[in-house]
Amino acid sequence: MKFRTDGLIIKEQNIGEQDKLVYVLTKSNGVIKAFVKGAKNIKNQKCASTSLLVYSRLTVYKSRDAYIIGEARTLRVFSRLRNDVQKMCLAQYFCELALTICPREQNAETFLSLVLNSIYLLAEDKRSADLIKPCLEMRMASMAGYMPDLRMCRECGEYTADLMYFLPQTGAIECGDCHINRGEISIPLNSASLTALRHTIYADDDKLFSFALPHEDLKVLNEASESYLKYRFEKDFKTLNFYKTII
Repeated sequence: MKFRTDGLIIKEQNIGEQDKLVYVLTKSNGVIKAFVKGAKNIKNQKCASTSLLVYSRLTVYKSRDAYIIGEARTLRVFSRLRNDVQKMCLAQYFCELALTICPREQNAETFLSLVLNSIYLLAEDKRSADLIKPCLEMRMASMAGYMPDLRMCRECGEYTADLMYFLPQTGAIECGDCHINRGEISIPLNSASLTALRHTIYADDDKLFSFALPHEDLKVLNEASESYLKYRFEKDFKTLNFYKTII
């Protein structure tokens, strides 16, 4: 079977002297693993079009147990990322998230749009890395069916208070009056950081990145989103750890 789709290369691996294996977040089929013959030859058009963090239009052949990319045409190269080590590392973390969370064998247009928008904003300095990252983390988890319940205190139903606590192990919040140390991790949120955390999962897609926070509140927001993904997916993201070592 042959089909055409647009996709972002989120991982690549050399196979032999000339070929490679790539993981692609595609619009029509979610994350696929595909072989690219001759892709290590710089004279081959597929060499550039199937490189990491390149967005391409692909012609894919599917057999019973494998995908093969027959043709690839570059649609966008985020070239500015390659001039900034920190941004490149963060973009690779975004790719690891996509590889972990995004669906297989089904339409993933909304996931692809989210990842592409995040990488574009990062590459072009449209938003700060500390704002883009938690938005992507929380929205992607929510889209995959892991939306936390941030509507109100899970004990008394209070919607807002001067101090609320986010519980990443359960994805719930508690107000300061109800919060008791039960031995689980809790992250204190002021009204601004709570509003921002809610925004990452409840805001319309076109307004996801449209807010601002003081630096200290952004740090809390990142702590909350990182902790939530760690517990939800029971994974220590290697690219995130490396990103933290260089910032």
